Amino acid sequence: MKKVLLSLSFILGVVAFASAQVPVVSGPVITVDKEVHDYGTVPFGGNGTCEFKVTNTGTEPLILSKCKGSCGCTVPTCEPNPILPGASSNITVKYDTKRPGPINKSVTISSNATNEPTKTVRIKGTVEADPNAPAAGGAPVKAPTGAPNNN
Repeated sequence: MKKVLLSLSFILGVVAFASAQVPVVSGPVITVDKEVHDYGTVPFGGNGTCEFKVTNTGTEPLILSKCKGSCGCTVPTCEPNPILPGASSNITVKYDTKRPGPINKSVTISSNATNEPTKTVRIKGTVEADPNAPAAGGAPVKAPTGAPNNN
């Protein structure tokens, strides 16, 4: 009798465990390799290009319908073709590095993803000052010429 009860409880445990498995999400699912790209410190006029790898971890094609930067200085380029299940694509982001100072911008990705139809990623860093810019007072400061007049 004990063996029968033990066997029955083991079978019930296996059935309960099997029914508690995570359900498979159907449809397109967007997964991005990173949430933030940190440029660090970039020279004025330097390379402001980075990429975000987008993978479709779903069961149907993922369509990126729109990629939009938070301002005109941030220009993303998305893949226009559907991304098949298990496949990846890159979103290239170009930041205008002729704007000195901190970078803190976002890119919004609109798609048919079932998990996140609108996905936002960010770029950050700092662009160094223009080495050819005039001094803070306006005109470049001239070095004194000749000997000092101590009269």
